[in-house]
Amino acid sequence: MTLAFTICSVNYLAQAQTLGDSLKQTNPDYQYVIGLVDKLSVANLPPDLMPDYPMVEVDKIGIPDFAGMCERYDITELNTAVKPFFIDYFFSTQADVKQVIYFDPDIIVFQPLVKLNQDLTQYSLVLTPHMCFPTPDWERPNELHHLNTGIYNLGFIGLRNDATARQFVNWWKDRLVYECRNDLCAGLFVDQLWVNFAPIYYENVLIDCRLGYNVAYWNLHERYLSRNEADQWQVSNPEAETADELQFFHYSGYNPYRPKEVSKYQTRYDFTMRPDAWPLFDLYRERLLTNHNDRYRHYPCVYIKPPVVLRYKRVRKALKAPFNQIIALLESY
Repeated sequence: MTLAFTICSVNYLAQAQTLGDSLKQTNPDYQYVIGLVDKLSVANLPPDLMPDYPMVEVDKIGIPDFAGMCERYDITELNTAVKPFFIDYFFSTQADVKQVIYFDPDIIVFQPLVKLNQDLTQYSLVLTPHMCFPTPDWERPNELHHLNTGIYNLGFIGLRNDATARQFVNWWKDRLVYECRNDLCAGLFVDQLWVNFAPIYYENVLIDCRLGYNVAYWNLHERYLSRNEADQWQVSNPEAETADELQFFHYSGYNPYRPKEVSKYQTRYDFTMRPDAWPLFDLYRERLLTNHNDRYRHYPCVYIKPPVVLRYKRVRKALKAPFNQIIALLESY
């Protein structure tokens, strides 16, 4: 069995529902689960806001230092830090799970993932790079940004339930307990930069450069969208003279209430420059609003402290660090 899952807090359940709807339509044989970094008992959702898909609350999967992670991390850091713990939970508790596929909640799957399913019978891990061709300019994001944030985009990862994948997941878990911060000055970008090591540390890793995988603002410079005669979305690279069916699109940084913006994280394109992409974003906006994004987005995550409190804790820790080092040095004599 293939288990596909996402991770989010209640405020992102419209996105998680939209992803699930797309998987139900294109890959109905998958089991889809929402990993919820929140408490349903606190959110007290009305019946019409309960998703149509099973949810596993994060406090049920046995993370040893979860309370400490909640103290250390903001909502983005926490939602990414628990990713390998959910993978390990699915590997350990469901013996019939042969493959686990993670998707960020802001993804739509457009096709049956036939090749991915085949690859996961052979490879232990499947990763997608942010881009496969050089950026044409210094607009954001460019190669420097990806050197800082990671070669691979961890909005997607596929894993076969084998010894190599389990070793990788355990290694990843150990790093993310304390070092899943968004702290570029310290060489950290949540869960993502760590996975630069995966193809070096572990054998049997597929880096899949297929044009139809993980299409997003960061690779629009190399991927152009169109519809074929069967009204299916196609992705092409005219310079390389290659094309592929659109497998899944990643709407990272898209705001349905600012629909003219491709993503808050990029400066390269708007829709006047890329009218080929506009229908895909308009489709996503419509689906999010249908799935009650207006209502979900107002729910605060129960585990996250207000930003001002988190900033205070981090500043206090940074100021104490030199004194802790001096004390440790004195105690060593």
